[in-house]
Amino acid sequence: MKIILIIIALIIIYILITYNLLVKKRIRVQQAKSGIDIYLKQRFDLIPNLVECVKGYCEYEKDTITQIAKLRTQYTQNKDLETGAELNKTINNLIAVAENYPELKANEQFTMLEKSLTKIESQLQASRRLYNGEVTALNISVDTFPSNLIAKIFHIKKEKLFELESSNEAKNININITDEENTNE
Repeated sequence: MKIILIIIALIIIYILITYNLLVKKRIRVQQAKSGIDIYLKQRFDLIPNLVECVKGYCEYEKDTITQIAKLRTQYTQNKDLETGAELNKTINNLIAVAENYPELKANEQFTMLEKSLTKIESQLQASRRLYNGEVTALNISVDTFPSNLIAKIFHIKKEKLFELESSNEAKNININITDEENTNE
């Protein structure tokens, strides 16, 4: 009888430890996603200044600014990672436009804003890598035996990795202002 009680106690302890590990991993995923939100918020706060600086130098930005504002609002309302990826692509378009204007690049305010945006983009990229690492750790635990049994019992689900929607989003952007047309190289 003692052996059965010891085995039951060990099983209960194992379940509690595994459950707590799964919960910690789920919280780390949420924290990593929050980190992405923080850097996106910083970028959103910087964007109006960058846009105002760019406005004085080119016509093309009108559609881009409208698109950025729309995506920024959508992301702020629903924190959707796909919207964040689309916003990232649009901001990259804006930066590419700015790079085609030497007088804009020489502007001290633009240079400062561009450096700040570059720093935030770097931090955002690191945050996305952290998020994907935490999601991967959680997903491995949810999929592997015997922790997958505990995950199923307590309804702990796999999370989605942050990914670009298409390989075109990872390519350099080529902007042709005269035709007002964006094409990917």
